[in-house]
Amino acid sequence: MSSRNSRILPLFILASSGLALAPPLGEDTPPAMEIVALRRELERSLGSSAYRGGRWSILAVSLDRGDTLLAVNPGEPMVPASNQKLLTTAAALHLLGPDFRYDTFLLSSGTLSGGVLQGDLVLYGTGDPTLSDRFFPSPTAPMDTLARGVAEAGIREIQGNLVVDGSYFTGPDLHPEWDPADLNDPFAAPVSAVAVNENVLTIRVEAAAAAHLPPSISTLPPGSGIPVVNAALTAAPGTRSRVWLFRDAPADPIGIEGEIPLGGRDVWRELPVPEPLIFAGRLLKQALEAQGIAVAGEVRVVRDPQESILAQGTAPGGLGERRPRIISHLVSPPLLEILRVVNKESDNLLAETVGKTLGRVTLGDGSFEGGTRAVARFLSRDVGLPPEVVTLRDGSGLSARNLVSASGLIQLLAFMAGSPDWEDFWSTLPEAGVRRELGRMSGSPAARNLRAKTGTMHGVSALSGMVRTRSGERVLFSVIANNVPSELRAKRLEDQVGVGLASITRPVEAHSPEGP
Repeated sequence: MSSRNSRILPLFILASSGLALAPPLGEDTPPAMEIVALRRELERSLGSSAYRGGRWSILAVSLDRGDTLLAVNPGEPMVPASNQKLLTTAAALHLLGPDFRYDTFLLSSGTLSGGVLQGDLVLYGTGDPTLSDRFFPSPTAPMDTLARGVAEAGIREIQGNLVVDGSYFTGPDLHPEWDPADLNDPFAAPVSAVAVNENVLTIRVEAAAAAHLPPSISTLPPGSGIPVVNAALTAAPGTRSRVWLFRDAPADPIGIEGEIPLGGRDVWRELPVPEPLIFAGRLLKQALEAQGIAVAGEVRVVRDPQESILAQGTAPGGLGERRPRIISHLVSPPLLEILRVVNKESDNLLAETVGKTLGRVTLGDGSFEGGTRAVARFLSRDVGLPPEVVTLRDGSGLSARNLVSASGLIQLLAFMAGSPDWEDFWSTLPEAGVRRELGRMSGSPAARNLRAKTGTMHGVSALSGMVRTRSGERVLFSVIANNVPSELRAKRLEDQVGVGLASITRPVEAHSPEGP
């Protein structure tokens, strides 16, 4: 870390823990009037009835001068929601590097004779979260590509089973601390070593050709084998469309009820799949059959590393008695492309996959707990955050037991700003005023200038990143709100802070470094 960044870090511990703004720590001269005005404006806002009752942790620090511009309870641990992804993605860039890639293999240790594979065909995944139409032309394209590789290897029949080996990751696919009410939502999809279509199934409900008949139901990708109980009806033209999907638990059949008008628009819903490894195996079998390859056996799943074809190995050619050979192979895009989706789109599955990957690669533990231990070690050993000031429970922020303060996030951002990974990390953050990123603050001095990670849960809102003032000074900031009655109003205060910081015009010191 540069000497400039090391000037900043001690300020975080000294800031006031009361509601009132902390004094301007680290300033050699009185603060600019714009900073004084911003402090007063923020204090008035937090004292108003619209924000009363919430808890706030706020800190803004100049990366160029090393002084504190804003501070409200900066050291108080707060639930960060998706600001947790800043910790995960920073650790991934630092420990894995931007060019890290995932591999997905089709393996077999059987014999091949006359186009017949005598033995199992094994789909072995290392957690690649890109096997979807986000990175491929269609949801089925990844499995289609692997199946073509099998055909090109001269295989026309598989006498054994189709085995999906998910043993690279261990422990549950669903975090035990995630809200059970979220488990039927696509943002809480299970996290597995083989994940096709981000472990999400899309249901399409289409009106029948006549009223009083059940609507037709189709899935994307097709052939998932997930049971659907259709109790909906097609209603008379002009009737209000009221269709809902439900299931009490992720493993239950999908129930469809309500009505859709004759000639009305199709209804689309997304649900996480209950058994991602079986889901992947069924789609692969379908892709193989489309290539004219017959599979005599059934789809089986392996989760125990002791039962893996690699016999505890971490790559083809592991410790098994007979060395498995690669039949077909996929390589993911670089990690940096994945991290841009994690932070810009706040994708939970990709974030949790990266977390489990960190645990597996650095500690040999590809579980939720392994991932959080790997990130915690990075924060303690490399960033210098004491273990007691941050609580890590998952990689995405879905757990309400994650805790970090504004000062902790600023310390992380300061570390990254002084590291060779800064430009890559900066490129992952949503940009203010840009549609489909951080569309807020459009038309203000923060637009196309401020970049920051958002975070939202019930009663929680957060925004942390960096903005340049009108004079080019780089300011790191973090705003975290807990127990607020309105996340929307909390975001208005975040915007107030971001635009206020972007509007400051005090001169930048001559030795201010260049860069984002």
